[in-house]
Amino acid sequence: MKSSQIRDLRNDERQEKLLDLNKKLYELRCQAVTENLPNRHAIRNIRRDIARIKTFIRQDQIKG
Repeated sequence: MKSSQIRDLRNDERQEKLLDLNKKLYELRCQAVTENLPNRHAIRNIRRDIARIKTFIRQDQIKG
């Protein structure tokens, strides 16, 4: 997910996306333990998307 896409979302949509990504990250971590993942970089990419969303949420909080 690109920064411009995150910037266009409303705050409640960002929160929903954050929850979805956290669920997906949990599922991928479980798969990584129990079986082989075809795309090992997926975990890293989701973690980075979560960080981007949290950054924009925090910036909105600082702005007021």
